[in-house]
Parts: sequence; structure tokens; C-alpha cells
Amino acid sequence: MKKVFQFIGLVVLAAVIYYGFETYPKLDLISGFSAKSIASGHFLDNRSIDLIEKTDNDIDMIDLAKNEVDDNKKFATASVYGLKKRKAIYREGLGTTLINDDFDEAKPYLTPKRNKTNSNLPFPYGNVEPEKFIFDNIDYAKLNAAVANAFDNKGEKKKRTRSVLVIYKDKIIAEKYDRGFSKNSKILGWSMTKSLTATYFGILQKEGKFNINKPAPIAEWQNNARKKITTNDLLHMNSGLEWDEDYGKISDATKMLFLSEDMTKSQINKKQVGKPNSTWNYSSGTTNLLSGILRNQFKTHQEYLDFWYASLIDKIGMDSMIVESDMAGNFIGSSYGWATTRDWSKFGLLYLHKGNWNGEQIFDESWAKYVSTPTNDSEGQYGAHFWLNAGGRYPDSPKDLYSANGFQGQRIFIFPSNDLVIVRMGLKEEEGFDFNGFLKEVLGSFGK
Repeated sequence: MKKVFQFIGLVVLAAVIYYGFETYPKLDLISGFSAKSIASGHFLDNRSIDLIEKTDNDIDMIDLAKNEVDDNKKFATASVYGLKKRKAIYREGLGTTLINDDFDEAKPYLTPKRNKTNSNLPFPYGNVEPEKFIFDNIDYAKLNAAVANAFDNKGEKKKRTRSVLVIYKDKIIAEKYDRGFSKNSKILGWSMTKSLTATYFGILQKEGKFNINKPAPIAEWQNNARKKITTNDLLHMNSGLEWDEDYGKISDATKMLFLSEDMTKSQINKKQVGKPNSTWNYSSGTTNLLSGILRNQFKTHQEYLDFWYASLIDKIGMDSMIVESDMAGNFIGSSYGWATTRDWSKFGLLYLHKGNWNGEQIFDESWAKYVSTPTNDSEGQYGAHFWLNAGGRYPDSPKDLYSANGFQGQRIFIFPSNDLVIVRMGLKEEEGFDFNGFLKEVLGSFGK
């Protein structure tokens, strides 16, 4: 019997050692994710630590972190078993930034200048509450049932929807929020921010200030085969550059988001492993590289910061939006855009109207077609920083549907043939949330 207990003890010890060996290298990422999530949710949306831990951070391994917040100095910290403590600081105008031990918190920093218009027009073109409008061709009982079905019953954690907004012909026809959330809640869009980042190239191109079909202006590529990579290739995630986008392990993507000081440089030195315009590979590093290219279009950092808001975000009244920055002060265009559900919907409406915002053309009409045209080697899944239905991803929706997609099921669906935008924000991807069924039910309420 003694030998049996000794054997069991050895097995347990081996398991502990193996677990520690496998887990320790990930602790930087675990505590980094947790500190950043706690700080952003708390300081941008006034959520409690308890709510963030039970919702945003109830992810395998991330829930190991112990978190603390300093409301006076505006930062959050996280560690795992007292190891690998990480810190995320809040700065007005820039949101929260995950920092390392070398970061100088006392160093002065620039913030974007905002020009939030206080228009007396109703939503979406102003700040006045929209008037209720009844369309004869909509079965509202079916529509409301479809929206309600997207949410969990009390006590459940299956669908995990936080908000749904349905806009038809510029009118809100359905809007619902989960407990603890409202029209004023800022919600992280994750990779929906990628679609926002790409849009700036459409704006610059309309202004005659940038040609996406020329080789990407990256100095490090000019003396090797990578000099043939165009900005168009980058916008289509089709550069042929090496990149590992895996969030379940230590990967290029997780090292960039939770360890890098300047995320715009994360993919610059990657090898070329495929032919440009023929090797589609989804990459957050590519989007942050594009953010760096945008930075280099301006003489000063202040101009770069202001451009993101003046040319798009504030221009279309996304007043709640904050795009967070890295330690070098560059916008993390791949992942960290926060806004209310209504403000996210305005971005979808801008594309629905092919760049026209209440009479002003923000980007050329052709840009909307450009981003929604399938890129080579993507099997109709992807355009230029937007996801597509051309390949039938949602079989019960029109093929011209395209969308801005983010981690955990953030979606802005744009239906050009239906004059429709649907926003769904939540904490579940398609494995747990039936997007095709949801869209089918909403579309089924039309044609009354």
C-alpha cells in the first residue's frame, strides 16, 4: 500500500511539474490579458472588477489571474500565483495601455484632439433620440422574437449576447441589451477595429494622398523580395508574410498584443513564406503594420492621432469611440477599439451608404466595393479587412452581405441589398452562437 501511495505521489508531482513547465511561459500573457481587460473595462466603461472577472475574463487560464485596481492613480495590475505581475495604465484620450517595467509613466504624452459635434438631428446623424417609425413590411412580433432569442435566459451562459441593434433604412427597428448593459455601454470591438483601420486608406486615397497599389512604404523591405508587397496586399491579408494568429498559445499575435512596445513593427521582420496576392493568411500584425504606415503619412505624431478622429470617428458622430494605443503611442488598429453599440452601427451605416454620411462623401463609392470583393485564396471569405458572405458562410443570408468581425462574436453585418445593418456584441463565437440562424430569423421578419 505504501508503494501505491508513493506511486500516486510521484504521478501528482510529475503532473504539477508538467503543468508548471507548460504554464509558466504563458504567465506574462495571462496576467497581461487580465490587467489590460480589467483596466479597459473599468476605466472606459465603469464596470466593476467582479463583473469583468465573471464575464470578460472567465476564459480558460485567464481566470487564474488575481486582479487589483487603483482608482486614484488609474491603473490595474494582475498576477498569477503572485508571479509575472503586469500593469495597465489609463490615460485620458488614449484609453488603457499594457506597460512593461521599462515604461516611463512620468513621460509626457500626446492625445488626439476631439471635435464631437452636438447635432440636434436624430440618430444616426445626430444626438437626439430617434423617433419610433413603423414599417408596413416588417412583422415586429417575429423581429422582436428573433432578437430576444439571441440572448440567454436568466442564469444561462450559452449565447452570451450583450447587445443587438437592427437598423433598416436608417431607422432603429429593434434594440436590446443584456442585464448590466445599455445604449451607453462602451463595448470592445476587438478585430472589428481592423475594418476601421483599413478605412483610413480609403479616405487618404480619395484625397489623392495615397496609392494602395504601390509597393508598401517599408524601408526594411526595399532590398529583398518583400519590396514587391503592396499596401493592397496588406489590406487583403495577402502579403505572403509569415504570421501565427493563435490565441490559445504563445504566438506571434499574443506576443504582439501582450509583450510588444511598438506593435506596428511586429510583422516588419517576418519572412516571406508565400507569394503576394496568392497566399491569404489572417494577421493582426498586418493591421498594426498598416497603422504604422498611416503614422508615416504625417509629419508629426499629433497629426496622426488627430487624423483618426477628425477624418472618420468624430466626422460620423462616433463620439463614444476610443482607439487605444501601444507603449510607443501608436493606435492598436488590430484590436482595441471601444464604442457603444449605436456608434459601432454608424460605421456599418457608412459602408451601407458607400461612404456617404448625410451628404458628405467620406470615401469614394468604389471603396465599399473594393473592401467587399473577395481576395485571392480566401474562398470568398475575406475582402479588404472585412469578412464576406460571397463563399456562403451564412447560407440563409444574401451573398452580398459583408461584415466587420471581432473576437468572441462582435459583428457589424452590412446588407446592401436589404438596406439593413445588424450589430451583435457578445462573448461567444459561432461555435456557441448560431449567427446564420440569428440572421435568418431577423430577415424572416421582413416581407410581411
